[in-house]
Amino acid sequence: MPELQEIKRTLTRIEKLEREVNLKQLQINSLLAITQAINENVSSDGLFNMYNSFLRWEIGIRKMALFFKESDGWECVTSLGVDEAMCAYDLSAELPNFRSTRGLENSEHPFIREFDLVVPVMHKDEPIAYAFIGGFMDEDDVYNKVQFVTTITNVIAVAIENKRLFKTQLRQEVLNREVELAAEIQRTLVPSRLPSSKNYQLSSIYKPHFAVGGDYYDVVEFSDGNIVFCIADITGKGVAAALLMANFQANLRALVMRCQTLEEIVQEMNAAVFRVTQGDRFITLFLARYDVESRTLHYINAGHTPPLLLSNGEAVPLKNGCTVLGWMPELPFLEIGGVCLTDEATLFTYTDGLTDVLNDAGEDFSEEKLTAFLLARTDLSAKEMNAQLLKHVEAYRQRQALPDDITVLTCKMFK
Repeated sequence: MPELQEIKRTLTRIEKLEREVNLKQLQINSLLAITQAINENVSSDGLFNMYNSFLRWEIGIRKMALFFKESDGWECVTSLGVDEAMCAYDLSAELPNFRSTRGLENSEHPFIREFDLVVPVMHKDEPIAYAFIGGFMDEDDVYNKVQFVTTITNVIAVAIENKRLFKTQLRQEVLNREVELAAEIQRTLVPSRLPSSKNYQLSSIYKPHFAVGGDYYDVVEFSDGNIVFCIADITGKGVAAALLMANFQANLRALVMRCQTLEEIVQEMNAAVFRVTQGDRFITLFLARYDVESRTLHYINAGHTPPLLLSNGEAVPLKNGCTVLGWMPELPFLEIGGVCLTDEATLFTYTDGLTDVLNDAGEDFSEEKLTAFLLARTDLSAKEMNAQLLKHVEAYRQRQALPDDITVLTCKMFK
């Protein structure tokens, strides 16, 4: 009799071992199938369906809900044995409390208390997925089942996270290429060389804050020696600013050659910018025409930082003009400014990124500091003045980054 009981106990142990071996074999087969699906780049939905099927049919899990982190919160991507309405609960405040596998018997949350335990998946100490498991029976080998669920959840979660990171990388590469193209567009729009004659000398500084900036300058020389030049600041940065700049330059150059007056140019430029932006973006512009024979300078300042006319130890800001371009379909007012030069003079035009430069003490470069710097160097050529200014600003900002684009167009007009 004792021998018979021992035989029964031995058979029971053998059956248990066989079940464990079969379960392990199922786990291995499941992991192999999941790995093959990942290698074949099966979609996220396909992987979630496989996960659901394995847990239901091969592991015997009765309740399950798998949550993945999305940009706007946590989303239940697949579930088993749970009412769909329950899966719609917002668990954003609850999930960060779970940093390791733990039981849920004490939870008071109406969704969480439906399950026996939670399995978080961490990536670089940040949760990327949570598997809620429940419905275990007394005869279940809970330990082995939880071990497998943990393994397969980690495999699935890491695969999905890698897919997401890969897509993010692709999008970033596309964006980087767009930025490179926009920067190339800008480089073609900004003059590579500036005209020069016995009557005037031009020099520029162009330092975009990022790869693509919103500043612009241009010079058009006519056969009679006269010039029209401008400096502009387009709201916004990046590809949109580059495209608006391209449109702006094409229109401006065409209008400069066709229109007789600065007023006509600016009125038509305002209408053109408004048609493109519908008031969502605008452009500040300083536009000037210099007549070398009469030595007269006519200009319109469309909401731009006032340029400084340096002559006889004085710096006169040129403010006459109108409001910014593109803000409204028609300009409410417009006043043309005019100056007749009798002596040598330098017109210094710039964008406000120059005076916004900060030092380590938080002090901006300011219009006052700029004016004092320029008045002390009016004897320099336009090129040398700009070179010394750039060196001075670099030293002034110390360890601080440039806050915005810096663009300068300096025109020295001789007697």
